[in-house]
Amino acid sequence: MKSELNKLFGDFLSIFFPRECGCCGCVLKYQEKFICIACDFHLPYTNYHEYSDNDTARQLWGKAPLEEACSFLFMQKDSRVERLIYQIKYNNQPFLAEYFGYQYGLKLIEVKAYRDIDFVIPVPLHRSKLRKRGYNQSTYFGRGIARAMEIPLREDILVRKKATISQTGKGRLERYENVSDIFDCQTTVLMDNVHILLVDDVLTTGATVISAALMLFESFDCRISVATLARA
Repeated sequence: MKSELNKLFGDFLSIFFPRECGCCGCVLKYQEKFICIACDFHLPYTNYHEYSDNDTARQLWGKAPLEEACSFLFMQKDSRVERLIYQIKYNNQPFLAEYFGYQYGLKLIEVKAYRDIDFVIPVPLHRSKLRKRGYNQSTYFGRGIARAMEIPLREDILVRKKATISQTGKGRLERYENVSDIFDCQTTVLMDNVHILLVDDVLTTGATVISAALMLFESFDCRISVATLARA
């Protein structure tokens, strides 16, 4: 009876405040959460976490000594995933990043290579961009992963000391130059050989996540794996 009343109340509210799918924009049904069933079925999941020799890992090989690297979704122009990322970054819907982070965390914890991760570090925004946007979408993605894997999220270690101009329209070399030496690490003590999961929203050239990883390697005795919500 209670569930029926909840359904009726939810249906009533949806008339005045319809919930939209984060991927296609259609109105969600009562039992759907964040994305519709059709989008969940059609989203281009990579399954990269299931094997080490994947395109995300290959893209980062030779740039930093990473343990593992994976991305949850493929992103193409004018796709469901591109709209999802837009909603997360520019339409004040970071909870979508946390939702997908939680889903990914449930998958990562099933893979041996990711089971010994000690904590999650999101790639940080500069304080000026954080103030303007109001949130860091990578933090929400990392929060979801950390919650699913039952490990801490650490935002107190890696900081972005320089504000960079947009990477959009830049070539590969320009992107690496744009994010060179932009991160720093807070003074803290970590156990030796700690395994860090570094997370970001979208992997394009990999310049930003590599810059962050190299700073962590420089500062600590650590192992680093990388996970992103999507890859372009």
